[in-house]
Amino acid sequence: MAEHQGVRMDRSSRIYVAGHRGLVGSAIVRRLRSDGYTNIIGRTHGELDLSNKEEVEGFFAKEKPEYVFLAAAKVGGILANSTYPAEFIYSNLSIEVNVIHAAYTFDVRKLLFLGSSCIYPKFAPQPMKEEYLLTGELEPTNEPYAVAKIAGIKMCQAYNRQYGTEYISVMPTNLYGPNDNFDLESSHVLPAMIRKFHEAKVRMKENPSRTVAVQLWGTGSPYREFLHVDDLADACLFLMENYRGNEVVNVGTGKDVAIRDLAEIVKNILGFRGEIVWDTTKPDGTPRKLLDVSRLKGLGWTSRISLADGIAMTYDWYVKSLQTGTL
Repeated sequence: MAEHQGVRMDRSSRIYVAGHRGLVGSAIVRRLRSDGYTNIIGRTHGELDLSNKEEVEGFFAKEKPEYVFLAAAKVGGILANSTYPAEFIYSNLSIEVNVIHAAYTFDVRKLLFLGSSCIYPKFAPQPMKEEYLLTGELEPTNEPYAVAKIAGIKMCQAYNRQYGTEYISVMPTNLYGPNDNFDLESSHVLPAMIRKFHEAKVRMKENPSRTVAVQLWGTGSPYREFLHVDDLADACLFLMENYRGNEVVNVGTGKDVAIRDLAEIVKNILGFRGEIVWDTTKPDGTPRKLLDVSRLKGLGWTSRISLADGIAMTYDWYVKSLQTGTL
């Protein structure tokens, strides 16, 4: 395969966004379009099963993408990861193996692989530096997903070493924003909160004399970092253009918040006047997850969307989606 040194996307480059309808992929597509890129390729799961090697190779042979953003993944919260561990490891390994190898086989110029902050050990020192990868045990509740993502990182690094490819791995912190998953059975903490507070607010409006409480999992004591997905998309384009290297790059805000405080922020933004009840029989997950983003800052990128602004924007999108029946 030919080596590509110092490549840069131009506005007519053939860019494949795997997972273009998901939270991350849709944000990357929005950003590409707003920046004037005109040749964006996307396929739904019905059109292309990324876990099927023959289908993936046929797609790459026909479309010949020059750049790939690998944002397709099977994702979910604690409940989903605990309930479907086999599906999480099988689906994600299959997607990564097929897409990364096809990128090599069909001479893709550059690939950006989206990982997750759950790759780091459960009790990693905080904030978590990229070099903490594989230095301790993973959080058990999402270990199959994390192992699959680590395999994707190692596959990119191995292909770079053996074949001279340019595959970079980006590890975002907890994400939220338009096209997030608001299903209470499988969603992450922030979209779940937005939905719970919204529905409680609606119930109070329908019956003002009724006492309404929102029940949330755990104690509220863990700390989490949250990055608006439009900030992540901005970082992904920045790294695709400006980063060449075999090391993982963390993407986050560099700030975290206690889940209990996050609940109060969401409650206030949505204007919910009821109570919050914490179900302490439910698990908290990892006590703290804050990424060290000094490598990314050193490259020249920092996040711009504040948590309060991002939540307000996401809630506006959620309400409009409910009103138009698109959610």
